[in-house]
Amino acid sequence: MAKNDTKVEKFRVGVVLDMDVPEVKVCWTSMKMALSDLNASRKRKLVFYHRNSKEDILDASSAAIYLIKKYKVQAIIGPTTSAQTVYMMQLGKRSMVPIISFSATSPSISPSQNPYFIGTTLNDSSQVNAIAAIIKAFGWREVVPLYPNTEYGKGIIPYLVDAFQKISTRVPYRSVFPSSATDEEIGDELHRLATMQTRVFILHVTAPLGVRIFAKAKEIGMMSSGYSWIITDGLGDYLSTFNSSVFDSMEGVIGIRPYVPESPKLKSFRVRWQDMFRKENPHLDSKLDMFGVWAYDTVWALGNAVEKLKSLNPEFNKPKAALNSSESSDVEKMGVSQIGSELLREISNIKLKGPMSGTFNIIEGQLQYDIFEIVNVIGNGPRPVGIWTPLDGIVRNISFVGINKSTITDKYNLGPIIWPGDTYAVPKGWQIPTMEPKLKIGVPLKKKGFTEFLEVTENTQNSSSVTGCSTKVFDEAVNSLDYSLPYEYFPFQINNKDAPGSYNDLVDAVSNQIFDAAVGDITITFGRSQCVDFTLPYNEGGVSMIVLAKQDMSKTTWIFLKPLEWKLWVTTGAFFLIIGFAIWILEHRVNREFRGGPHSAYQLGTILSFSFSTLVFAQKERVLSSLGRIFLGIWLFVVLILTQSYTANLASMLTIKRLDPTYTDVKELIRYGYNVGYQEGSFVLDQLKGLGFDESNLKTYNTPEEFDELFSKGLVEDGIVAAFEELPYIELILAKYCDKYMMVGEIYQNEGWSFVFPKGSPLGPDISRQILKLRENGATKRIKQGFIRSTSKITCQENNTLGSSTSLKLESFWVLFRITGGSVLFAILVFLVMFLWENVQILADSNTTVLQKFVNLLNEFNKYDEKRLITYFEYQHVRNDQNKDFISALDSDTNDLGEAACGSLPNEGVAGNEGQCTKVADQDLGLLPNENHATDYDNTSEEVDSLLDNIVEVKDQTQGGANLHCNQSSECRNRRPLNSEALVLKV
Repeated sequence: MAKNDTKVEKFRVGVVLDMDVPEVKVCWTSMKMALSDLNASRKRKLVFYHRNSKEDILDASSAAIYLIKKYKVQAIIGPTTSAQTVYMMQLGKRSMVPIISFSATSPSISPSQNPYFIGTTLNDSSQVNAIAAIIKAFGWREVVPLYPNTEYGKGIIPYLVDAFQKISTRVPYRSVFPSSATDEEIGDELHRLATMQTRVFILHVTAPLGVRIFAKAKEIGMMSSGYSWIITDGLGDYLSTFNSSVFDSMEGVIGIRPYVPESPKLKSFRVRWQDMFRKENPHLDSKLDMFGVWAYDTVWALGNAVEKLKSLNPEFNKPKAALNSSESSDVEKMGVSQIGSELLREISNIKLKGPMSGTFNIIEGQLQYDIFEIVNVIGNGPRPVGIWTPLDGIVRNISFVGINKSTITDKYNLGPIIWPGDTYAVPKGWQIPTMEPKLKIGVPLKKKGFTEFLEVTENTQNSSSVTGCSTKVFDEAVNSLDYSLPYEYFPFQINNKDAPGSYNDLVDAVSNQIFDAAVGDITITFGRSQCVDFTLPYNEGGVSMIVLAKQDMSKTTWIFLKPLEWKLWVTTGAFFLIIGFAIWILEHRVNREFRGGPHSAYQLGTILSFSFSTLVFAQKERVLSSLGRIFLGIWLFVVLILTQSYTANLASMLTIKRLDPTYTDVKELIRYGYNVGYQEGSFVLDQLKGLGFDESNLKTYNTPEEFDELFSKGLVEDGIVAAFEELPYIELILAKYCDKYMMVGEIYQNEGWSFVFPKGSPLGPDISRQILKLRENGATKRIKQGFIRSTSKITCQENNTLGSSTSLKLESFWVLFRITGGSVLFAILVFLVMFLWENVQILADSNTTVLQKFVNLLNEFNKYDEKRLITYFEYQHVRNDQNKDFISALDSDTNDLGEAACGSLPNEGVAGNEGQCTKVADQDLGLLPNENHATDYDNTSEEVDSLLDNIVEVKDQTQGGANLHCNQSSECRNRRPLNSEALVLKV
């Protein structure tokens, strides 16, 4: 029983590697150390049987067949390269022997398509998103991948291109090196890259080839300022093993490699590994790399899977035909492993606890790992500058992983980077090669017309100068760049019978790389955008209709209302009513002109009459209260401002010419078949056809003068009644003929005028940013207005095609209304406080209800305020001449005076009629009411008696004087003037 417990089972493992390669020797040492560590604690021992594949595909496959046939190995670790793995996988599938590789990284050998392949290294496609994140962070729009013409090199390219497309980055060129490239071939390819604009390179090569490429790049000056190099993990995994001479040639390179935490276990293993490696390879000075770590974990993963097997049956099932036939091949004679399917199932999904690499998790036959370290090669080695994960994007270090979930790819999340040329300045990603000629910029050459936007002047020495708004904007944008951009304009014939061409032909010339760009009045359209890139528009877009303008004589009926907007009318009317009612409240108790009347609505009429009379300062009622006079003065000032403003604006509206369009409806033009015009060569032709215009009704023009001539001909002479033009041209035409034409109808929007670049050109985004800056600071508008005003004959009112004055707004007078309203409110509040204080006994009466108090206050308000009554309607003193007549009458005979005064009385003597005569005199003096005021007399007799001081004072028969005064009441208006001849006094 004890013997059975100590029985050791052996599991045979084949190893097929390029044993002569130094990098493989590193991995072989790690594998042997893993075998020793594993077997020391397991009953099931792994036994290695290794063969050298000699860096050859056939030798690798032959070695696998040999190991299976002779040693009956149940699993094979290897081979070294992806190309060797492609063939060996088929052998594994045929014999059901798992092929386990820690160095074959090509995505083309995915376990999903090759079930008996187990990848214990990272698939190259897992790092492409990390590389794309770096490209996006620095805003590079073009990159060039460099890779060998091998399975390893070509496998990653489709994944890289897809990742770059997602971030709108082009791959204009792919640099492919032969698998065994010579130094001369490397130099030729790098020289070819140096003549191109792109300066961002993605290097995906093996370590030996990568070292040679960087040495040659430094030699020809491609490791200088302006260049950017990014290496994949195929080279990045070996950065820690290079010497100082290699680092010197790689100064400023950015590398991607899997993040492996430096654990105590790894540090201890690194020391043990170094000792063992030096003993076995004293002539090599290598260091432990990532592949060596994965080789160690691979052996442990296989050992754990073997532990889970039910049995270790080493036999292979071989077909009888293959055993008996001498013609059977070695592949047929290998047989099929009896435990291969079970072993594959166990190792396809396995996770190590405490692996040397930190994380070792195989899912469906492929190692999963998604944390990458971004390093910068500086001085004597790589320096970490960031970490990338799918969930976090780029972060500064591992401590930020799991905190940031926004997948930010901002370059500021990276640490400081020193770029090639020993500079911190981020390369812009492209530049014009010094050996290249100037950029060829195509400009549309039109023989005549609209030269304000673009004018080409041919010089005598077979050259030309280009001016105009379009080129001025382009020049300003280029001058704003932070780098030099040499260029030269080349005219392109447009609408020329000798060399016919169109704007579409110019765009095609850029697409076909005849020109490097195109500048001019080129409109962005969908069709053109399919073959070229446009910058941001530098001029507004849209197409509209221009027609002749006629004077409008039909819209003056209600013009008197237009000087003020409706809100100002309503507010002014409301304040008239407010002022009237406020004056009535303040004057009702003290001013008889705001009391009484022949009917109940009389005072309402007084209010309205008074308030609206202030409009012309014709109010006849005088305001007696001080509070009323204060805010009435303010209101009269506001009325003065309003009337003067109204008069000025109405005069402007009546004197300025009003224009109306002759046609406004496009459908009407189509229905009646009227001729319309458009600029020759413009895309507007296609738009007019799309609207439904017949081509026979479309007329062309090339200049504003031809445009005006077509309108002048009219319908009779086959002219036009309308023209369709782009907004910038409309602005120019209206500047020349602003009193003759006007823009009407719908604006058919488009993206506007732009500059043209080939698809994917890195110049496009840079120029777009400068155009955006020019538009924000108003430079583009100033440039355009400068060219238009320099040639326009008439200055039109800005943004006002009709040239009409606008209505005055309430906002212009809002402060005045607030001041007036505030003064009215203040006066009313003061009046109410004083009124309530005077009648506080009513409020303090506890025997009355609230309603009764309110009624009593209203009654009190309706009474005369005897203490404050102020009168100003006074009879004047009796005129001097009337006083003289009166004195003369007193000197005459008494009988004569009586007859003169009472000529209608019976001739019975004065004494007998003195009472009657006295009554007449009293009536004349206003002391007694006449017959029309009999009713009021009883009510006012006491008031008259109290106010009358003297009626008549006679000093003697020969001298006397009369100072007659009349009460300043409303009754005085109905009294007769003093008549001395009708006066009889009792002496």
